[in-house]
Amino acid sequence: MKKVSLCLIVSCVFSINVFADTFGTGENQFEIDFVTISGSTNPSSGSGIVSNDYRMGQFEITNAQWTKFTNTYGIPDGSPSNAYDESSSFTGENVPVQKISWYEAAQFVNWLNVSTGHQAAYKFTGTQGTGDYTFSPWDITDSGYNSNNPYRNSNSFYFLPTEDEWIKAAYWNGTEIQDYATKAGDTLHQGDGLSGTGWNYWDWDAGYATDPYGPWDVGSGSEELNGTYDMMGNVYEWLESPYNAGEYLSDAMRGSLGGSYYDHDGILLSSYRNDDFPDYENVLLGLRVASVPEPATLTFIAIGGLLLRRKRK
Repeated sequence: MKKVSLCLIVSCVFSINVFADTFGTGENQFEIDFVTISGSTNPSSGSGIVSNDYRMGQFEITNAQWTKFTNTYGIPDGSPSNAYDESSSFTGENVPVQKISWYEAAQFVNWLNVSTGHQAAYKFTGTQGTGDYTFSPWDITDSGYNSNNPYRNSNSFYFLPTEDEWIKAAYWNGTEIQDYATKAGDTLHQGDGLSGTGWNYWDWDAGYATDPYGPWDVGSGSEELNGTYDMMGNVYEWLESPYNAGEYLSDAMRGSLGGSYYDHDGILLSSYRNDDFPDYENVLLGLRVASVPEPATLTFIAIGGLLLRRKRK
């Protein structure tokens, strides 16, 4: 679980380092970093209204994390079979995993939960690891059923973000939903994956951000508004939410947001939405994980107006 250390840096200045949640064991152990998103302020209307605190993954899930998951869990399988028949085209360990269907992403999140003693977020019936393993929404007879969101068990700890959770984490500045996920004083610009600034998207004039084009290692560009990386560009990310509000069917289209290395900057806008069927696997599509907050999460202590944070990858 989350480890928090308090370090005295200089007189009257403290830094809180918030470390990742840890999963797996031995050579298959890995961490996921989270940033806390406050529920204390919200847009007055539209997308991004989430009144509870929650945590958003700081980075997209990588090939290395996915491989350590499959080494422990096995290769996800189930029905329909075409949701489980692709693997990443870009194979670097620290690039985001791609060609992941929504059903595969749901099984990954379920393993994060059950392997750490929590309730699975998503309901599957049949035998895990076989072709009859099938997703369905929770129903009123299930413990943890939530009529407002039958996809997610209300007792789960880790989950795919809803559209509102994703948009708030990316674009909410405490006053409004911004057009882009840029920090104050920053502007949207291409990066190169080496300099530590910018985003990985296609530009009408400059072309692709990297040569050769493709997703870069997560966290290679600019830190975003609320401490995340690559919520704009790199790869699209699955949402928990159905594309059509209230359509909680097992095969209903799911949303995905964030754009990719292959898309222009207009796709990175907070007003843009995308949708795909949950069995869809595409080289532009990956995932990011969200979580409920730890009961006693400490995000920082700033004395004298100076805040020191440590970026961990």
